[in-house]
Amino acid sequence: MRISAPWWMSRLLAVWLGVLLGGGCGQPGGISEEPEVRDSSLLGSWARARVAAGMHHSLVVRLDGTVWAAGDNSDGQLGDGTTVSRHVPVRVHGLRGVAAVAAGTDHSLALRHDGTVWAWGGNALGQLGDGSSDSHSEPVRVRGLSGVVAVSAGEGHSLALHRDGTVWAWGDNALGQLGDGTSDSHSEPVRVPGLSGVVAVSAGDNHSLALRSDGSVWAWGDNNSDQLGGAPGAQSYSVPWRLEDLSEVVAVAAGGNHSLAVRADGTVWAWGDNFAGQLGDGNILTTRWLPKQVQGLSGVVAASAGWAHSMVALSDGSVWAWGNNTSGQLGNGISVGYGALPEQVQGLRGVMAVAAGGLYSLALRSDGTLWAWGSNDHGQRGDGSTVYLSSSVRVRWLSGVVAMAAGSAHSLAVRSDGTLWAWGANYYGQLGDGTRKDHDTPKRVQGLSRVVAVAAGDGHSIALCADGTVWTWGYNHDGQLAHGSTNDSPVPLHVRELSGVVAVAAGALHSLAVLSDGSVWAWGYNRQGQLGDGSLSSSAEPVRVQGLSGVAAVSAGLNHSLARGTDGGVWAWGGNSFGQLGEGTTSNALVPVRVRGLSGVETISAGFNHSLARASDGGLWAWGGNYTGQLGDGTTSNSSVPVRVQGLSGVAAVFAGLNHSLAVRTDGSVWAWGINSFGQLGEGTTNTSFAPVRVQGLSGMETVAAGSLHSLSVGSDGSMWSWGNNHHGQLGHGLPGRSPTPVRSLLY
Repeated sequence: MRISAPWWMSRLLAVWLGVLLGGGCGQPGGISEEPEVRDSSLLGSWARARVAAGMHHSLVVRLDGTVWAAGDNSDGQLGDGTTVSRHVPVRVHGLRGVAAVAAGTDHSLALRHDGTVWAWGGNALGQLGDGSSDSHSEPVRVRGLSGVVAVSAGEGHSLALHRDGTVWAWGDNALGQLGDGTSDSHSEPVRVPGLSGVVAVSAGDNHSLALRSDGSVWAWGDNNSDQLGGAPGAQSYSVPWRLEDLSEVVAVAAGGNHSLAVRADGTVWAWGDNFAGQLGDGNILTTRWLPKQVQGLSGVVAASAGWAHSMVALSDGSVWAWGNNTSGQLGNGISVGYGALPEQVQGLRGVMAVAAGGLYSLALRSDGTLWAWGSNDHGQRGDGSTVYLSSSVRVRWLSGVVAMAAGSAHSLAVRSDGTLWAWGANYYGQLGDGTRKDHDTPKRVQGLSRVVAVAAGDGHSIALCADGTVWTWGYNHDGQLAHGSTNDSPVPLHVRELSGVVAVAAGALHSLAVLSDGSVWAWGYNRQGQLGDGSLSSSAEPVRVQGLSGVAAVSAGLNHSLARGTDGGVWAWGGNSFGQLGEGTTSNALVPVRVRGLSGVETISAGFNHSLARASDGGLWAWGGNYTGQLGDGTTSNSSVPVRVQGLSGVAAVFAGLNHSLAVRTDGSVWAWGINSFGQLGEGTTNTSFAPVRVQGLSGMETVAAGSLHSLSVGSDGSMWSWGNNHHGQLGHGLPGRSPTPVRSLLY
């Protein structure tokens, strides 16, 4: 048996993540060409998915699914709740689980893993798609869209590609850029008629491109500079036009008034405006209405078109640019004039994604670092300065820890370069270093790279890699490693029965995984039904959880499991002696049951015998065991239905530990409640608290994780903090003894 998602969805995920991070666990970095047109057509758009350059602002998706922005913010396009421009990246409020971003002139788009689209910034022309013309400095959901797999943003319009191959558009339509046959603008998405089987879209200033699975390119909108590629006569087209002289295309990019296409043979073709040499044919000023091959380039795997310059990444990891260079955006060491032929960007190797903005450029390397050059008058490069640069500089504000997990007595952390680090208890080999020796400082887990998520159980560990594979190690008495045996492993082993995985969770003795098709699979201990397959039989191989589809996230406790659907509903199964399933009884459930009264949930977490859920309004709910106040409602009474946690609003992240709970608010403060015998609440004492108390000395925090008796938190600067029990070195700072207040980890 091999568990896999439908071919198109799993392949989409694999192409996107594989290209972004240069392959899967244990594989060398770099970009390789994909020969099949249907798959490789996604290469250009999804290779750029984690980084986007607008006219004067930039967006980047971190490995933890959060979005960060820098630059001009006059219309709220940075999404941080203000209109203050930023010279270093700030986090976009309220967004997690993001797969892709797009930047327009003054608005931004984000595509979440659940297929929903979110928008913020300027909205005078309806480009945010929320049914209004009001600008927003925080993300709002685009109306009526789900099942989306790609997005693109133009000057005043937006595009979305649905998984069924249809294209949807909204915003400015004065020049027909929405492709619906009219010139009427729309503040909600409308379907572009006559297009099907589309695999990629790109929005220019006022024109749009679509690539179909047969390798054909279609264009509509403004044609004043022949950017539609051979469309005769008219200054604009309000319906899609097929470019007759272009075939076997695998990626497209629309710029200010010019267009690019990458063909299956690795060549790049250009047409449209050429006043600055952005077509790369050695000429300047000559607009061209038919696509022509850009000279001297082969092995192209990704392309990006800016306002008046063009960029490509090659299969060898090098970057080439041409066109306008008045601000040094070509990266060739000078900042004057134009470049009518491609030149290699200086000092960059191992690049897998590029983004050309107004007068600046971005590149994402295979080690996860972001590099920028060109104009910076609004701080759009994100490097902390406002000076122009004609050579690349690293954006250092996006490094550090991006994901973490706390087990019973060990800790895991993923850095921005995709490496995995572990410390603490190692008696079952849960640190993955081949030994059973504890470590009080972080040590890299060998053999794993491009890690995007981790989970830690009582004595076992799980890593999810960029290629959708799962790796496990540590304690395995009940088959929680899914290797088909009950033998422990002190080193990571590939779970070969799983592919296309998008999320993982570890309970005390069981494990969970969500596939890209929304199904949930479980393995390990099952004496209370925590595997959800209708039986009480433990399994050393993955079994499918019954009756669940459309799942976005999972969490595992001692003997119970939780799942959150893309519709915001929560489901639970397994042990229920304390009411931790939240359905009003204390009876175990061998298959999922719906948690009562919850909707619009965005985050879930399962503790020892209690559960937490964060709603879309920032409210926090808890249910289950409460004998140490872990529900945070001011009592010690168990509850079999969700109750509101006292005094907390604007919650951004939550985590349930053994018998304590943690939450991060949108202001970056951390709050804790429950048992505190080892200082795991971080407020300076060992006094148990039945209601949330603020963790001392922490600000600017992004996320938290709770183990049995210790707690972790990561800040927006990538720094990591820990507090509580340290008997096995699980705090990771190399010092002996517990700590009732946060101390900084040595991992940064």
